[in-house]
Amino acid sequence: MKLTFWGAAQTVTGSMHLLEFEGGRLLMDCGLFQGRRAEAARMNAEFPVDPATVDVVLLSHAHIDHSGLLPKLWREGFRGAVYATSATRDLCTSMLADSAFIQEKDAAWVNRRERRRGADEIAPLYDIRDVEGVMACFREVAYGQLFEPLPGLSVEYRDAGHILGSATMMLTVREGGRTVKLGFTGDVGREQRPILRDPQPMSECDYLICESTYGGEVHDPPDLAKGRLAEVVARTAARGGKVIIPAFAVGRTQELVFRLDELANEGRLPSIPVYVDSPLAVNVTDVFKRHPECYDEDLLAYMENDPDPFGFARLTYIRDVEESKRLNTSRLPMVIIAASGMAEAGRILHHLRNNIEDPKNTVLIVGFSAPHTLGRRIAERQREVKIFGEPYQLRAEVEVMNSYSAHADEPEMVRFIRHLDPGRLKRIFLVHGDPSRQVAMRMAFEKAGYPDACAPERGESFEL
Repeated sequence: MKLTFWGAAQTVTGSMHLLEFEGGRLLMDCGLFQGRRAEAARMNAEFPVDPATVDVVLLSHAHIDHSGLLPKLWREGFRGAVYATSATRDLCTSMLADSAFIQEKDAAWVNRRERRRGADEIAPLYDIRDVEGVMACFREVAYGQLFEPLPGLSVEYRDAGHILGSATMMLTVREGGRTVKLGFTGDVGREQRPILRDPQPMSECDYLICESTYGGEVHDPPDLAKGRLAEVVARTAARGGKVIIPAFAVGRTQELVFRLDELANEGRLPSIPVYVDSPLAVNVTDVFKRHPECYDEDLLAYMENDPDPFGFARLTYIRDVEESKRLNTSRLPMVIIAASGMAEAGRILHHLRNNIEDPKNTVLIVGFSAPHTLGRRIAERQREVKIFGEPYQLRAEVEVMNSYSAHADEPEMVRFIRHLDPGRLKRIFLVHGDPSRQVAMRMAFEKAGYPDACAPERGESFEL
């Protein structure tokens, strides 16, 4: 059996891992590569194998860098099954449709620019019809349910604690009288975060594909996040400014809203309005409300006194474009949460363009931003940044809080794998991390007794 790494290889985006054995051909994740426009276009243009020959996709979770190429896979011939948890399926319904809208808008923008140069027009990667096609391929599986997507293959999903519905997976592959157990962490969440359960331990395996996003990093404790959020909002409101928060529509937005809900109940939130300005985030929050089976015990107990942890008196969810535009003409203090989390697309760009040059305002970065994204440039506090191709001076205050990260840090990852038998685990394949992070994670694993970790390059194959 052969394992080949085609995405999230020495980078943090575009998760895609191909397993081929006598029972068939499957992908673990099928994610969109996100980054510089030219590089992203090249990486997303072609699949490493003919999509019509892929039998199964095992999807770890709904984030676009893990699911965002599924409609293109279907467009180019895939007609197999996509296995995911119920919550992941519901999230993908909204997120892939939103991604298709962005693909079409981006293609239209490029074509308007290129038309003036006499260049050929480009087509979007996929459209809403492709989304509808691939969504019909989804098959729901529950945590802890053993299922057999192919002859000689059984799979179990467990809760990864990363976002709603996220899963680790354990593949038991039988070929030629041999049995190999291959684990895939997907993205592992943090311990003691609100809303979701902590990551569940994985069973023993022979090989492990392991994320490495925060190798070498230690996050602030999650319980510090609420206090710092209260301080930032109070400080900015006192000087009459706005708090602008680029946030992923899935997970990060709901955690921020929950923390603000807590602060409001505790009387620690200034009397200013809070807006979630993202149609996708509104849809996703509705999905969160439909899946209490994913909540941790603390949230369920909290809901006995506050049945709506994602809503409070001064919070408004915005879908309408005109209502969104009115936020930028207002000079009153407020909090605006908008997608995307890396500030690469969506309404957050308009809010940043209108507020980034005013020192009364604060831009609050609450998650990982990949290199070359606007979110990373703001987090690095570059003096000048480009928004919609135009230069803007970064005069607003910038706050960066890694305690909101949905990814485990290095010590948490070491604890997550530490129960695995190092005598049985032949090799750890590090994915979903920049090279420097992977070096740090490899050293940490080696110190913990797991010396056989490597970081595959894109296209590199291994016989298991």
